[in-house]
Amino acid sequence: MTLPALPQLYEVVEATWPAARRQRLGPWTIREGRGGGSRVSAATVEAAFTPADITEAAKAMAALGQPALFMIRQGDTALDAALAALGYAVKDPVRLYAAPVASLIDGPLPAATTFEAWPPLGAQTGIWARHGIGPERIAVMGRANLPKTTILGRVAESPAGTVYVALHGQIAMLHALEVEPAFRRKGLARKLIRASAHWAARMGAAHLSLVVTQANVGANALYSSLDMSPVGQYHYRILPD
Repeated sequence: MTLPALPQLYEVVEATWPAARRQRLGPWTIREGRGGGSRVSAATVEAAFTPADITEAAKAMAALGQPALFMIRQGDTALDAALAALGYAVKDPVRLYAAPVASLIDGPLPAATTFEAWPPLGAQTGIWARHGIGPERIAVMGRANLPKTTILGRVAESPAGTVYVALHGQIAMLHALEVEPAFRRKGLARKLIRASAHWAARMGAAHLSLVVTQANVGANALYSSLDMSPVGQYHYRILPD
């Protein structure tokens, strides 16, 4: 099956992990993240720009209490070069993966190991909090106005991991997959991805996708082992402190 095109996956990221507010400023889309992380706080370029436009975008982000942060997508080579010349450093290169939902289901799920919940349970928010995903990022999940759920994973009846998954069109995307250190290397991350695929199939999704930093070697190896394919990438540019 043909995988989604990269521009489609950019749209899915935007829809399933939405900014608190977006505004168009000249050639830019400016996002207000309210502490929800880089994806919801970065500016993107939508038209031809000048160096003065970069300055105006940086001012707009400062007015929101955010650093000057730009997302560099496929084709944004001119912006990437212009920001590099101004001293903006590369931040968090990521890969976008996708796979047909059917390829990830692989039979029924083991009983009593994964549970869907919306809104997320206290056990899930506790796991996320211990991994740096606090109320501001939980609020991002709440803003997504589309089919969505969270999945709690258990090991030996103990809450051990969690993930959030949402659907845009026929593409589901999972975010914030976390497994507690004491329960790693027990196959739980793989079960959470399979559970996400089962939910996505019931919602009518054709593909499951995700975003992961290139530096996360273990996660990249896991997704590759599931035959998820890298479709593309993006990175950020930010002024060093």
